[in-house]
Amino acid sequence: MNLAASQEDLFAQLDSPFTGEALFDCLTDLTFFVKNRRGEYVVVNQELVVRCGRHEKGELIGRKADEVFPPPLGQGYRTQDETLLRTGDPILNQLELQLYHSGRAGWCLTNKLPLRGRDGHVVGLVGISKDLQAPNERGADYSPLAAVVHYIQLHFGEPLRIADLARRAGLSPYQFDQRIRKIFQITTGQFIHKVRLDAAVRRLRETVDPIAMIALDCGYSDQSAFTRQFRQTAGLSPSEFRRTTHPSSRTV
Repeated sequence: MNLAASQEDLFAQLDSPFTGEALFDCLTDLTFFVKNRRGEYVVVNQELVVRCGRHEKGELIGRKADEVFPPPLGQGYRTQDETLLRTGDPILNQLELQLYHSGRAGWCLTNKLPLRGRDGHVVGLVGISKDLQAPNERGADYSPLAAVVHYIQLHFGEPLRIADLARRAGLSPYQFDQRIRKIFQITTGQFIHKVRLDAAVRRLRETVDPIAMIALDCGYSDQSAFTRQFRQTAGLSPSEFRRTTHPSSRTV
C-alpha cells in the first residue's frame, strides 16, 4: 500500500477530521492554530488562548488576529495572514519577537503553511509559533562556543562576519553555523539579529534615546534599516513598540 492510500485508509476510519488540536493542547511552549480563507481562527490550542489573556477557545474561534491581539500587533499578524492566503507562499522558521498579554516579551520561531483544497486553491492556513528556549550553558555543546557567543554579545554594535566568528571558534563557517543551530535553534545570522534586537528592545523600553541613535549603537547602518528589520521581526515599528510597551514615553 502506497503512502497516499495508507493515509486515506486511516483517515476514512476516523469519527471526525484530525486537526491535531488535542495533541497541541498538551504543549505549553508553542501556539498552534488553523485559519480559514478569511483568516479567522478555526482551531487553536489552549496555550494560544492563555497567551491572548482569554479563558475559552470560543473567545478566539471565528475571529481574526486583529480582533484578538492588541494594536498594532494584531494588524501586523492579520496582514501576514492575508499575504499568505493570497500568494500561497509559506512562512518558514521566521524569527519573531512576541509581546505576551502579561507585557513580557519573548522570542519564537514561526511557521505557517497554506492549506489547499481539492482544486489546488488556498482555503486556509495552519501554523505554529514555538518558543526559543535558553541554551544549557553547562552543556558540552555550549562550552567550545562560549567565548565567541560572549564576543557577539559584547560587540553586536560592530560589523560581524560569520567567517570571522567561525575562525575565532576554530571551525569552518558551516560547522560553526551547525553548532549555533543546535544550541540556539536558530541560524548564526538569526542569533546575531536576536542579540542586536534584544539590546534595542531594552533601550526602547527603558530609555528615551533617539531611535536613530539606538539603530547605530545596535549595529544597523541607519534608522531606516533598523526600522525595516524591527518591523519584520516584531510586527510593528520601533516607535510603535515604544508606545505599546511604555505609553508615557515620548515618540522620538
